[in-house]
Amino acid sequence: MVNELEFEKPLVELKRKIAELRDFTSQSDVDLSNEIEKLESRLTVLEKEIYENMEPWDRIQIARFPERPTSLDYIQYLFTDFIELHGDRLYGDDEAIVAGIAKFKGLPVTIIGQQRGKDTKENIRRNFGMPHPEGYRKALRLMKQAEKFHRPIITFIDTKGAYPGKAAEERGIAEAIARNLFEMAGMSVPIICFIIGEGASGGALGIGVGDHVHVLENSWFSVISPESAAALLWKDASQAKRAVSTMKMTAPEIKKMGIIDELIPEVKGGAHKDVQAQADLMSPFLEASLKALLSLPSDELIQQRYEKYRKIGEFSVLDSFVNSQQS
Repeated sequence: MVNELEFEKPLVELKRKIAELRDFTSQSDVDLSNEIEKLESRLTVLEKEIYENMEPWDRIQIARFPERPTSLDYIQYLFTDFIELHGDRLYGDDEAIVAGIAKFKGLPVTIIGQQRGKDTKENIRRNFGMPHPEGYRKALRLMKQAEKFHRPIITFIDTKGAYPGKAAEERGIAEAIARNLFEMAGMSVPIICFIIGEGASGGALGIGVGDHVHVLENSWFSVISPESAAALLWKDASQAKRAVSTMKMTAPEIKKMGIIDELIPEVKGGAHKDVQAQADLMSPFLEASLKALLSLPSDELIQQRYEKYRKIGEFSVLDSFVNSQQS
């Protein structure tokens, strides 16, 4: 059984009671079908109440859930003929980023995704989904290859951030991310990004400059993680829940601000409840994006990408400053 989150405890308790009544009925002559039916009806209502009225912090917890589907999970369900390619041709292979070529409904594509582990051993191997410089350089190598062969690029974003350690700094993590931002801005092929879990800081942006950026309903995207923001603002990382409410970083909130293109609904309770069903919900968004973007000439594609990012945010200039400059 899939583990449950803190805010789902009432559902867990109700499911346990239903299971106990079923077991009791199967082992005795007592008919409790009416009681079971009432509890199941109550469960349906409770699920609707909980999942349709989630707080921002609840969505953060779902995004971080250990059983949440990863890039490789979606690659398995969305694409065929996936061939993973390794290495940046400069230093080594970073397993925090998976990359390769595949087909989406017969169309050749290049796929790049941030990959965390499913258990402790794999998390250590994949550095908990926090890429090193060689990960971003591998991603750029594959994007350049995609451009050469006119293949659209599809990225899956799911990271707490780029790895902040000494080794990453020594090998140029800031330059690697900046280079990707620069190169992706001018790519002549479509770039479609999916935020499938956590999207933190430059670590997410390193593969996140796209023509269309879609986000799963229970994912988040922000310049900084909640804990880091709380540590900066209130000198207390335990104030992360407060930071989430202040920063407006969850999928519905960033959709309202125009930061992402489409909010993709999740199966009830989160993507981890049914990975195949979640992939089926994502597929039409990917197909629609490819159809819209592949029809554009490369110069128009680049221009629209430029305009897309110019529209994000608001510019405000003090009248007094303007007046002082004019005088």
